[in-house]
Amino acid sequence: MKRLLILEDGTYFEGKGFGAKGIGTGEVVFTTGMSGYQEVLTDPSFKGQIIMFTYPLIGNYGINRDDFESMLPSCNGVIVKDVARLASNWRSQMTLDEFLKSKGIPGISGIDTRALTKKIRDAGTLKGSIIDIVPDIDHEYDQLRATVLPRNQVQQVSTTKPYTIPGDGKKVVVVDFGMKHSILRELINRRCNITVVPYNYSADDILTLAPDGIMLSNGPGDPKDVPEGIETITKLQSKVPIFGICLGHQLLSLANGADTYKLKFGHRGSNHPVKEIATGQICFTSQNHGYAVSEESTTMTDLMVTHIEINDNTIEGVKHKKYPAFSVQFHPDAAPGPHDAVGIFDEFIELMENWGKNNA
Repeated sequence: MKRLLILEDGTYFEGKGFGAKGIGTGEVVFTTGMSGYQEVLTDPSFKGQIIMFTYPLIGNYGINRDDFESMLPSCNGVIVKDVARLASNWRSQMTLDEFLKSKGIPGISGIDTRALTKKIRDAGTLKGSIIDIVPDIDHEYDQLRATVLPRNQVQQVSTTKPYTIPGDGKKVVVVDFGMKHSILRELINRRCNITVVPYNYSADDILTLAPDGIMLSNGPGDPKDVPEGIETITKLQSKVPIFGICLGHQLLSLANGADTYKLKFGHRGSNHPVKEIATGQICFTSQNHGYAVSEESTTMTDLMVTHIEINDNTIEGVKHKKYPAFSVQFHPDAAPGPHDAVGIFDEFIELMENWGKNNA
C-alpha cells in the first residue's frame, strides 16, 4: 500500500504504508535514539506529533508489555526508513505494525529519512500529513495548511482524577502534565508514597495532601499554554521541595520570571550531552522537548543555571537560590536512554529529608 508524507512547504515523500489506515496530521519531528521505539511512541510528550526515527531499522524486537510509558500512545503518525516485518525477542507480544493498527496510528516506511531530517534541521519543524495516494493532492495540501494544531495537549494527556501508589517512604505529589511511567518507577524504587494529581490541581488541594515533596512531570506542547501549572508552582515553591523534569522544568522557570522559546527542531533522542556547571561532569541524557528556557531571561531571576547542553549551550537545569526547588530539562529517568543522570532522583530525596529536618 503506497502512501505519501506531505509537508506544509509543498514537498512530499512517497513510501509504503503500515500501521492503521487513515490520515495522520501533526508537527513532524525526529528522534535520534537507536532503540527504545516503544517508549518513544508511548511518551505523552509526543502528543499530536508525527514521529520520525532517524535510526533506519525500527520494530525488530517488537512490542512488549513492560516498556510502555503510558497506556495509550498519543502521537499522530510514525515515519521510518525500514520497518521490521518480523519481531525477534523473547518478550515480544506483537509487531510494531500490529501495535499501530490496534491504536489507530498510521505509519509510512521506505522514505529517505536522512533527507527529511536535513530538511527539518534547515527549515525547522513542519506540519505534515501521512495520506494515501489520491488524485487531487492539491486538496490535501490545502487541508494541511488550513489545519490549526491544538494548543491544549497537556489537558488531553493528564490524568483526570488523583490516584495513589502506596509506599512507606517520602510522600510525593506528582503533578501530571503528561507523565512518563518511568518517573513513577524511579520514585517507587526509592519507596516513595506517591499521589498523582491532574495538571490543574490547585496549590491548596496539594497542600492538604501534606506532601514531603512535589514532582512536576514532563508533558507536551508550549509551557505557556499551561498557566494553571505556573500559578500552582508560584504558590508552592516556598513551602515544599519541588523537582521538575522537562515541561516541569520550563514551568518552574516561567513561575520565577524566566522566559521560554521554541527551538528550531527540538532535542529528541537518547544521546544528548549535558554538563553540570558546578562539577564539570558530562552526562549523556535522554531528551524530548521542543521548547527551552532563555538563558538571558534568567539573569534577573532567583534562578541559578546548573546544567547546559553541550551541543548548543541551551539551559538544561536550574536551581532556585532561596527556595527548595530545582529542575532539569532532560530525563534522568532515561526510558529510553542512558542512566548517567539517574542520581538526580536521589538528590530530590535528600532535599526532602533536609527540608524536613530544618522545618521540623
